[in-house]
Amino acid sequence: MDTHLIDPFGRVIEYLRLSVTDRCDLRCQYCLPAGFRDFEEPSEWLSFDEMEQLVRAFTELGVRRVRLTGGEPLTRRGLPDLARRLSALPGLEDLSLSTNAVQLAREAVALRQAGVSRLNVSLDSLRPERFASITGGGKLERVRAGLDAARAAGFTPIKINMVVLGGINDDEIGDMVRFCIVHDFTLRLIETMPIGDTGRAASRSYVDLQSVRRRLEAEFDLLPATMAGGGPARYFRVAGTELRIGFITPISQHFCDTCNRVRLTADGALYLCLGQEEKVEFRPLLRAGADSETLKAAIRAAVARKPERHEFQEVPARVVRFMAQTGG
Repeated sequence: MDTHLIDPFGRVIEYLRLSVTDRCDLRCQYCLPAGFRDFEEPSEWLSFDEMEQLVRAFTELGVRRVRLTGGEPLTRRGLPDLARRLSALPGLEDLSLSTNAVQLAREAVALRQAGVSRLNVSLDSLRPERFASITGGGKLERVRAGLDAARAAGFTPIKINMVVLGGINDDEIGDMVRFCIVHDFTLRLIETMPIGDTGRAASRSYVDLQSVRRRLEAEFDLLPATMAGGGPARYFRVAGTELRIGFITPISQHFCDTCNRVRLTADGALYLCLGQEEKVEFRPLLRAGADSETLKAAIRAAVARKPERHEFQEVPARVVRFMAQTGG
């Protein structure tokens, strides 16, 4: 096996975020427009066979972590079967899932048995009416039921992802900290990003997480900490507890110099940077019968085009696709 996939700036790429669908059962205001219906047709998505073939090529090039994303990945029928196939690939050390948890109560046990070990759950409010407003009608009790089912199924850690929106949910951050302490979850706070029209609109509610950290330090004793995983969060532990709070700061403190990931969309487009539009299409190769060596050569060539950094601040209108079309 080849053991390293290195971009032009010396960064080792060992993390693939794999979107299995661009569809979602919520309409979070920073992700999808309320009435959006222009999704890909299922025939345009990669099949599970194609995903397995392509992920195998990535693992043979040294990718060790795969995160299943969407849209909402649990809207893709048969997802535990894909998870089972991917978790069995030689070299894959970590298979995780990002979800809104609306359908997690039904799937938690099957996903855990299939080899998914970690979960990231989007949860921007603990208040039912506010949650419904942010998510376009979502029901908080279904998310809470999904979290309960995930804990019962043995998932650990379970990370709560909270996008901080000024004037909308930033008054709940302390409540979310206490909620995560009680339920033994990890909390990750995320800055809004100008991805697509919805992301740019939501960015009007942008909150610099450096100010949030200072606010939390006035109430909690935060100690520098680390946490296993391939993501960009900078972690602190709340003294006297096991709670770790991660700050994901693509705007106020970008982490591009340590970027170790690429994103594959449901229809087989590989994005080298979340904040750029350049992509490499793999679906034509797969459907033309490409073998493993051909796929690996294409992956190497793609990673050789990975840019040094995003330009969210310099060119905020550059990315026209919605977040759900890219994969979280």
